[in-house]
Amino acid sequence: MTTDLVSQYRRLGRQDGARALNYMRLRQAMLATLESGDLQPGQMLPGERELAQRLALSRVTVRKAIAGLVDDGVLVQRHGAGTFVAERIVKSFSRLTGFTDDLRARGLKPRVRFLERQVGTATPAEALALHLSPGARVVRLRRLRFAGDPPLALAAPSVPQAVLLDPKQVRQSLYDTLEKLGCRPVRALQRLRAVALDAAQAGLLDLPPGSPALAIERRAFLADGRVVEFTSSIYRGDAYDFVAELHAEAAA
Repeated sequence: MTTDLVSQYRRLGRQDGARALNYMRLRQAMLATLESGDLQPGQMLPGERELAQRLALSRVTVRKAIAGLVDDGVLVQRHGAGTFVAERIVKSFSRLTGFTDDLRARGLKPRVRFLERQVGTATPAEALALHLSPGARVVRLRRLRFAGDPPLALAAPSVPQAVLLDPKQVRQSLYDTLEKLGCRPVRALQRLRAVALDAAQAGLLDLPPGSPALAIERRAFLADGRVVEFTSSIYRGDAYDFVAELHAEAAA
């Protein structure tokens, strides 16, 4: 694995003409090695000293690259054991990202299977969540999300048709599509709860009925306050960890 990582690092250096900072190039090389399959979930990385020697870098540079990937949930550090490739996908609640963004950041290849793409009249729940008038039209997508096999999540976003005219505009990432339209959300409210999968959900996610899962509802907003997305998602409980950074209130 170390040989593959060294090769990726040197290749990136040739491509960018050594313009990128060393720790950023090392970070990209680690992601590329993960995507190629030379790094596997649960695999232990060489120590900082070995990586620094093989790459002719300082240990501070190696440590900074690793720390960034730990923050992104790509790597995990176990006290007294070392640094490992994360076996579960760790998603932070402190940043507004989509499923595709999360997987790309981990060097994984996102894939989608559409179960439904349609335009219809907003339901009372959609109208309330999206701040729409009765009779307004919405685009509905229902998708299975993958990073390989089996599926990781079942997502069902609704978007006002005034924002997204045709559901077929979305090929992979809803947020990529909204960004092209100048309507990528800048903040969101989310609610998470633990659920047990019903028979239909379990069948789609390739799990036994009753398996634990995480249900998330998201309302996402544009800078001007308009609601641009209302999504209900079910994530496999055996594949995802959700983390949030908390701060104590400043003393008065």
